[in-house]
Amino acid sequence: MRSNDPSDVRLVLVNMPDPDSARTMAHLLVTQRLAACVNLLPGVTSVYRWNDVVECAEEVTLLIKTTAATWPALERQVRQSHPYDVPEILQLPVSAGYAPYLSWVVSETISSQP
Repeated sequence: MRSNDPSDVRLVLVNMPDPDSARTMAHLLVTQRLAACVNLLPGVTSVYRWNDVVECAEEVTLLIKTTAATWPALERQVRQSHPYDVPEILQLPVSAGYAPYLSWVVSETISSQP
C-alpha cells in the first residue's frame, strides 16, 4: 500500500535502554526510509512490572515519524533490532499537523518511493 496522503502520518513511540542503542535505532530507521525523523528524549524513567517484580529503569524514548504504509516494515525492524524481549512499540495516528511537515514525512518514507 502506497500513499501520499498526509493524513496517513503516524507517530510511533519506542523506549530504548540507553542513548547509544537509541541513536543506533534512530539512524537505522531513517537510513532505511522507515522513518522521516526520530527524536530522542533521554532521561525517561519507566516504572513497570516484569516477572512479578516492580522495576524502575532509565530509558530513552524515541518519537518516530512515519506513515501507515511504512508501519508494518518499521515494526518488524524494531522487533528484530531491539534488545528487549517485549519492546514498547506503539503506533498512534496523527489527527492534525502542519501540512508542509506532514507532506515532508510522507515524502521521506519508503511508502512514497516507487
